[in-house]
Amino acid sequence: MGVNSNRVEHFACPETNLIIPAELVAMPPLQIHKVCLPPEQSTFQKLKHRVSEIFFPDDPLYRFKNQTWFMKLILALQFLFPVFQWGSEYNVSLLRSDVISGLTIASLAIPQGISYAKLANLPPIVGLYSSFVPPLIYAILGSSRHLGVGPVSIASLVMGSMLSEVVSPGEEPILYLQLAFTATFFAGLFQTSLGLLRLGFIIDFLSKATLVGFMAGAAVIVSLQQLKGLLGIVHFTSKMQIIPVISSVLNQKDEWSWETIVMGFGFLLFLLTTRHISIRKPKLFWVSAAAPLTSVILSTLLVFLLKSKAHGIPVIGHLPKGVNPPSLNMLYFSGPHLAVAIKTGIVTGILSLTEGIAVGRTFAALKNYQVDGNKEMMAIGIMNIAGSCSSCYVTTGSFSRSAVNYNAGAQTAVSNIVMASAVVVTLMFLMPLFYYTPNVILAAIIITAVIGLIDYQAAYKLWKVDKLDFMACLCAFLGVLFVSVPLGLAIAVGVSVFKILLHVTRPNTMVLGNIMGTQVYQNLIRYKEASRVPSFLILAVESPIYFANSTYLQERILRWIREEEEWIKANNGSPLKCVILDMTAVTAIDTSGIDTICEIRKMLEQKSLKLVLANPVGSVTEKLDKSEILETFRLNGLYLSVGEAVAYVSSLWLS
Repeated sequence: MGVNSNRVEHFACPETNLIIPAELVAMPPLQIHKVCLPPEQSTFQKLKHRVSEIFFPDDPLYRFKNQTWFMKLILALQFLFPVFQWGSEYNVSLLRSDVISGLTIASLAIPQGISYAKLANLPPIVGLYSSFVPPLIYAILGSSRHLGVGPVSIASLVMGSMLSEVVSPGEEPILYLQLAFTATFFAGLFQTSLGLLRLGFIIDFLSKATLVGFMAGAAVIVSLQQLKGLLGIVHFTSKMQIIPVISSVLNQKDEWSWETIVMGFGFLLFLLTTRHISIRKPKLFWVSAAAPLTSVILSTLLVFLLKSKAHGIPVIGHLPKGVNPPSLNMLYFSGPHLAVAIKTGIVTGILSLTEGIAVGRTFAALKNYQVDGNKEMMAIGIMNIAGSCSSCYVTTGSFSRSAVNYNAGAQTAVSNIVMASAVVVTLMFLMPLFYYTPNVILAAIIITAVIGLIDYQAAYKLWKVDKLDFMACLCAFLGVLFVSVPLGLAIAVGVSVFKILLHVTRPNTMVLGNIMGTQVYQNLIRYKEASRVPSFLILAVESPIYFANSTYLQERILRWIREEEEWIKANNGSPLKCVILDMTAVTAIDTSGIDTICEIRKMLEQKSLKLVLANPVGSVTEKLDKSEILETFRLNGLYLSVGEAVAYVSSLWLS
């Protein structure tokens, strides 16, 4: 390369353009490479590539390449309906495993369905309806082999708390039921839209830290709310904050029933013991799986046998027999409460999606297969839309059911079909048997289910690893406890978004030094063996340079330069001549960032300092070239690496 080249090429770059002799620098001979622009592309090509990277990172259509039309049709059916993927290889051995696991989770699903419906302030029968239709639809559309579908505690709690703020389930039960079905419809519509438009990254704003705090807070609130059933209180607050709940418990001491307390805490101890056994010995998973149904049967028999003496124990009462009645005519699409139904649907839709996809991926990882997030969104969304028209409320993949399903040996989604079949048999023939089931046993089942959501180990790990993540967790926890469930979630998401903005607007910068005898440049503070290069200040920026952080970066870089000059003066070092900006981690730049680099260069020129850019990525180099800023650098202002920049600029000074 000639000395007058600006060393930026628009075409294929040769291997090297100059070799610096060893005697000019205190290092081995170093090859200086050209900095190349990326291949030229039209605006349409760039847009197509960007859209593909944003919405189709997994390239879902790669299977269709170089296939016949018939094969493409088969692949399309398998893509849209995963049941066709494993259905062709299904056999009796797989059926045996799925029947066993399906019946096992049915024993858990029936009492959980009744309990969670009560948690959402819905009739208990709705919980059983929600364990029939949605699992059948998921078995056809879902991509997870182990996901156990049905109502879940968090979505039930959120729906109950949000709807009961505007409509009393006791005073207006029909309107409340209409709003619940309508919220389920909008939850499904929202979930399906995310899947079709491939916008699943929206749910990523619910970070793990946020969910840990939110679920722990919700678990505490749910458990305290169940004191109504455990103590036999009749007049109880409908509020979901910790202070009103505790006040209501203490103010209604005269309503406490000793029969209910003895039965409730006795079965709660039994359920917690079985849960502990299954945690300690995973092979005994069936102990905790069968415990809820066993508790329901025993408590029902106990109340039935002592019905003449146990008047103080409230029971479920009559439950209608038969499968799900249609509820399309109950959907509420006009009126003053429509906005509440839509808001409730979106919030519960996001929460149920987050839980369902996370659970599905957890068990898929254990069996070394993949769960398609967008397919899961559409499957969960469609089953909720169908559920809203068949007397169901929001359902998703339940962690407790999925864990039992996995441990019971489920092989495919047929286990959900078996579970739904067991539920429909219960709906058709066994409903009168639940007449004497006490409400207190439902409270004990709910407490046992939600207590596992309090993950103190995860919270402690957040504190150790990332204090800001822990703050998001704590905000979610306290927000749910003292404000409200939806506002607690909103506060936590706000903290998470603030964290993102903080990283974007205040990116990390550092001074680099050379590790002697190598071409490696690392953080001076982090690596004690790294040392300053005389007359050079090497700075690294670890983020894109955008309008949001350009002013901060300009101020911070000028401060680094001032501090370096003060250090040189205090230590009688070589005068500063050149500032190298390592742009390896600068993945993007906008016009504000380009203007900032121009401003910094002008300020350094006034101080007789040279600004050099090292290793800008392709898109950054292209924008710098199109803005003509590379022309302003003239000679020797752009290098492929920090090492080459130091070597070449040093050689110019020596020569």
